[in-house]
Amino acid sequence: MINPSASGWIDKFFIEQKFSKETVSKTTDIFYQKVRETGFIYGHIIAFETVAPIETKGWFKEEISKVALLNTLHAVFCLTNENISPDNFIKQAVTFYNQMNPQGFNLFKKILPKNSPALTLEKIIDERVQTNDSIISKNFSHLVTNALLFIDVLAFRQYLIHGEIPEKYLKKIEETIVNVVTLALKIKTKKSQYDDLLIKLFEASIRYSKFSKVSVQSLETLELDYFSNDLEKYYLIDLAGMALWSDGEIEDNEAYFLHSLAKTVSIPDGFSDESIRNTNAFITKHKKEIPYFNYSNPVKHFYAQTTQSVVTLISRNKNRLSKEIAQSKELMVLLAYSTRRDLDEKEKKKVKKQLLEICKTIPSLTIFLLPGGSLLLPILIKFIPQLLPSAFNENLDDE
Repeated sequence: MINPSASGWIDKFFIEQKFSKETVSKTTDIFYQKVRETGFIYGHIIAFETVAPIETKGWFKEEISKVALLNTLHAVFCLTNENISPDNFIKQAVTFYNQMNPQGFNLFKKILPKNSPALTLEKIIDERVQTNDSIISKNFSHLVTNALLFIDVLAFRQYLIHGEIPEKYLKKIEETIVNVVTLALKIKTKKSQYDDLLIKLFEASIRYSKFSKVSVQSLETLELDYFSNDLEKYYLIDLAGMALWSDGEIEDNEAYFLHSLAKTVSIPDGFSDESIRNTNAFITKHKKEIPYFNYSNPVKHFYAQTTQSVVTLISRNKNRLSKEIAQSKELMVLLAYSTRRDLDEKEKKKVKKQLLEICKTIPSLTIFLLPGGSLLLPILIKFIPQLLPSAFNENLDDE
């Protein structure tokens, strides 16, 4: 099983999947429908369709997004290329991302020349799934990945067809998406608390243009004829539908807006109805899991999600963590005490210091050494006894 947080996962992905012309999407419409069903279009990825199923239980949202982005890029690559070998795809994907090189995207300073193309692509994808949020949000909350990842897929298709990314394409499609979504929200009959959050989510995701609240006033003033491919048009309609969604209801004027958008970009009217049905079905089913629908109490939601992230990290590193803790008798005793009473300030400082020393020796736990990481140590201390019962029971017996 692949681990998207461990080096070498892309090579392992292609070894396990064994793609062929028979296993990939044959048409643009089939490809888009499959991608939409995964939640990739809506910025909330719940799955990905691969030749060999991949178990994602216990994965972070960010890890699912990384594999989904790779898988979706590869799928659009197979739609436009005869040679679908993994080596050819990886080479093209790395060259494509080097062309993108967005402003403020410092990844390429981090990549060493000795890295293989696959390892280079791993580092790029790791950066791409992140939003432009703070380092604490990136490393600990695992709440929000880049909501506009499908733009990468659209731009990759352009690159594969033209041999380069058309000038200002990325800036143009970002601005168009923001304007279409803003227009949709303006005509929305029932305003909700989620509308501003959706805009903020997009604001955190754009990279090639400045986010501006000043937008066009109507569809007619948008230069939508710039987008000639159906994938681009489908995406605009679905994002507008997502913005209009409000507890399963869509008013006549809202449906009219979607139909007008479809007509403007020369997409059959039936697609708008399909978009409304699919968007409603997806959001209704997954509303409780979609981050921006759960921000009514952001502190509570952040703590709940962060707690789960810490527990997952502990579980993955259970054996190594147990071994390291067992070597410190004093730490074992203090952690055992913490299960029965509150530690005093001096004891807490000792536990914190010794746990941070242990985290230095376990790569996956070095996130606790980053700015803000120490704030999560109480969660780490709380769950260690639950996940390492034998070690702590022995320690209590020795007292």
